[in-house]
Amino acid sequence: MPILILGVALWWAAHFFKRYAPERRAAMGDRGKGLVAIALAVSVVLMVIGYRGVQDDPFFWGRTAATTGINNLLVLVAFYLYAADGMKTRITAHLRHPQLTAFSLWAFAHLLVNGTLAGVILFGGLLAWALTEIVVLNRTTAWTRPAGPFPPRKEAMAAAGAVIVMLVVGLIHGWIGPWPFGGA
Repeated sequence: MPILILGVALWWAAHFFKRYAPERRAAMGDRGKGLVAIALAVSVVLMVIGYRGVQDDPFFWGRTAATTGINNLLVLVAFYLYAADGMKTRITAHLRHPQLTAFSLWAFAHLLVNGTLAGVILFGGLLAWALTEIVVLNRTTAWTRPAGPFPPRKEAMAAAGAVIVMLVVGLIHGWIGPWPFGGA
């Protein structure tokens, strides 16, 4: 469990370094981007190793057909929000942080189906980070609302891309971990 907690803590620290030590981060220049990227990669590795290595994990709730369906729907919406942000679709004119909202949905969805202590630490910790990041960004940065145009073709591409990515990620997820689509 300590490795998992260290991974989540490093994730938080790497993301908030720029916000809470801006002078130090600015002094590092482009080299700082690489160091933050390395810290994030190490945090992901620690989270994976820590989560997979937990033994005798207290169990609070489990996966059901309903939570699996809700999980999949929320993850699909999360993939759409990531695509929508990249393509600047209509929703980006109404949602200030599409990627962080997507990440929040992803973390919450995984919390629904992973009700162990390790699941709460991992997915709850990442959900808390994303929500905190949204609050901090809202307080510290201005937002320029995208004005469009928002062609229907981009909307359709973002939706289709989300479905394709969902299927591919789901297949990979089932190959290396639990089958995400229920049934098996």
